[in-house]
Amino acid sequence: MTPYTKEQVLLQAENVCLNYGDKSVLRDINFTISNIVRPGMSQGQVISLLGRSGIGKTQLFRLMAGLQQPNSGKITLYGDKEVQAGDMGVVFQHYYLFEWKTIHQSLLMATRQNPALKGNEKEAIEKWANAFEITDSLHKYPHHLSGGQRQRASILQQLLKGSDFLLFDEPFSGLDVCVLDKVVDMLLQVSVSDELKTLVIVSHDIETSVAISDTVFILGKEEGKEGATVKREIDLLERGLAWQKDVRREQAFIDTLDEIKASL
Repeated sequence: MTPYTKEQVLLQAENVCLNYGDKSVLRDINFTISNIVRPGMSQGQVISLLGRSGIGKTQLFRLMAGLQQPNSGKITLYGDKEVQAGDMGVVFQHYYLFEWKTIHQSLLMATRQNPALKGNEKEAIEKWANAFEITDSLHKYPHHLSGGQRQRASILQQLLKGSDFLLFDEPFSGLDVCVLDKVVDMLLQVSVSDELKTLVIVSHDIETSVAISDTVFILGKEEGKEGATVKREIDLLERGLAWQKDVRREQAFIDTLDEIKASL
C-alpha cells in the first residue's frame, strides 16, 4: 500500500440540515475532506457522493457550491470560511458555456479570474486545450460542438479559473465507452494538477466514480428518520484501492461495489 497521511482539513460539513417547509430533505450531514499527502507525489483529492435517485444529492451539491443555504449547520473551507457562491468551480450536467462566445473567449475570461495565470493566459489555454483534445474547437461556438467537446470545454473553463474545489454533477451521464474513458483520464489529469485540488463527483455511475476516487460518501435514509444523511464513509486508501489504473480488476474493488450497492 502506498504510504500517505491526511493533513489539512479542506472541506467540512457540520450538522447540515435542509428543509422544504415541514419536510426534511437533508439531516445532520457531517463529513470531512482532508488533504492527502504522499511522499514525492502531488495529487489532489477525488471524492464521490453516491445515493439513490431523489435522495438529496442535488440539494447537497447546491449547498456545497454555495448556491443554496442550509436551514442549519454549515459547510466550511479550510476549517473556518463558510462556503459562498463562486468559491468552487461547478460543472453542471448540461455543461454550461457562454453561447455567444467562442470557446477560446470563454477560456480566456476564465484565466483572467486566476491570478496565478497572469501573463501566461495564452500558454495555459494551449496546454490544457491540447491535454483535453479540444485545440481544434477553440475558435468555435458551443452550438458547433459535440456533447463530449462541450463537456471538456466546460471542465476546462472551471479548471482555468483556479479554484481548489471542483464540483461535478453527473460527469459520466450519457457518454459512450470511448468518450467515458477520455473523461476519466481528463478528471485524473485535473486531480494531479495540484496537491490541494479537490474534485467532488455526484453521480449514479457507481463503478466509474469509485474507480477514480479515494473516498466515497453514501447518502441515504435511516429507518424511522426523515431526511437523508451521510450513512457511510468508505476510505478507499485504507483498502488499497486508490490510485490504481487497473483497480476494476481487483476482487477487493468488486467486493466494495457490492458493499456500496447494498448500502444504497
